[in-house]
Amino acid sequence: MTSHDHDGNRPHDHAARGGHAHAHGHAIAQDADRRYLAVALALLLGFTVVEVAVGLIAGSLALISDAGHLLTDAAAIALALWAMSLARRPAGGSYTFGLKRAEILSAQINGLSLLLLSAWFIIEAVVRLITPPRVDGALVTVVATAGIGVNLAAVWVMSRANRQSLNVEGSFQHILTDLYAFIATAVAGAIVWWTGWNRVDSIAALVVAALMFKAGYALVRDSGRVFLEAAPRGLDPATIGQAMRAVDGITAVEDLHVWEVTSGMPALSAHLFVSRALDCHDTRREVQAMLAERFAIAHVTLQTDHADAGARPEAEGGAHRCALSTGSRH
Repeated sequence: MTSHDHDGNRPHDHAARGGHAHAHGHAIAQDADRRYLAVALALLLGFTVVEVAVGLIAGSLALISDAGHLLTDAAAIALALWAMSLARRPAGGSYTFGLKRAEILSAQINGLSLLLLSAWFIIEAVVRLITPPRVDGALVTVVATAGIGVNLAAVWVMSRANRQSLNVEGSFQHILTDLYAFIATAVAGAIVWWTGWNRVDSIAALVVAALMFKAGYALVRDSGRVFLEAAPRGLDPATIGQAMRAVDGITAVEDLHVWEVTSGMPALSAHLFVSRALDCHDTRREVQAMLAERFAIAHVTLQTDHADAGARPEAEGGAHRCALSTGSRH
């Protein structure tokens, strides 16, 4: 017996109403996220042009590295918006889950871009530490201070979006690390302005690169877990299996798989063996309700068979196939 449960966290009689509310709310949240990302994109693109020009005039690697990071921020947000559009497409044909993992692919690309940029800035900063160029500290300080204000606005806008999505989180991390970079650049520019010690500009660039590497590694790691179909963070398969076996009438749980289709969409499949004294369909529905309520897993596929009490399910005569019944709740 196979059942597919696609509704929200309200099982049984409230499934249809709960699923509709969940879908409607999710659509509203995604529209709001798109607006937040679009506002942040406009802020960053406008300031990137200014910073590139001033960075070249001032001869500041820290400022140019900030501009490069701002450009990747803008690209990351544009990619996130495109991935959101793909993820909204309905499932069909060979893509039975639709293109929901486009958002995870976007997060991984954002993470990889941070890692590559951090490597480039580290190499360039080391070269400039050896042979430091002249840096216009006053100009760097003024522009970096303005950049702090722009990034604070972008961070505030992005913080209102749903950061449980790795796609949105990837864009947010780009902007957050760039805020830290602007702060480091402003401090470095002030030191150069007051003391004339040009090497501090390269030190600031190294700080920026370290922050970029940290954020990039986290994004690549988390998106990689989704692609490798690891259990979502916070959902322990062993704990879930114990909870399923604790449901009255369940004698065994086999072939338990827990994975994540995309951020915030955990899925589970398992083979349940139910005592012959109980209705396997009622027991299955009880397990589904427990999974939705306790673990917030709404996408569930369960196969149920009857098993003799005290007998191993695989033992001869120990398992009896339930009557085939397939149901899908939306």
